[in-house]
Amino acid sequence: MNIVIREIESKDYVSVAAIWRDVLGLSSVTDESVAKTCEKMKGDSRYCTFVADMNDNVVGLVTIVETLAIDHPPNGYIKVNGLAILPEFQHCGIGKMLMERVEKLASERNISLIGLASGFQRTDAHKFYEHLGYQKLSFYFRKRI
Repeated sequence: MNIVIREIESKDYVSVAAIWRDVLGLSSVTDESVAKTCEKMKGDSRYCTFVADMNDNVVGLVTIVETLAIDHPPNGYIKVNGLAILPEFQHCGIGKMLMERVEKLASERNISLIGLASGFQRTDAHKFYEHLGYQKLSFYFRKRI
């Protein structure tokens, strides 16, 4: 299996939208919303999306943002906004490859902390993150307004 981890390109938007909907179960994500959001993110170096490309097909992705918080290191931290791998390619090391690319980016930017949130129901994902050395520290809350 020849997997290349690379930055997202506009040709990937439809595949990324499908993965976001099908793997993460977010049916409200459309091809158009992904394209619009990714184009906005393109102009801001704090954002980055990496895809796992196998023979010119996107089989996984991770999207991140570099951010600041008062209780985090002064040089900021990287927040993983989403990680998803097509089911038929899970347990093949692709998620680990994507997270290693995020960790490399953090190192390149002199950032020493990566954080993420994962839904209660994603127990396999929790095991995956813990296997990579991430600690479960809190609950995440949100409110739509």
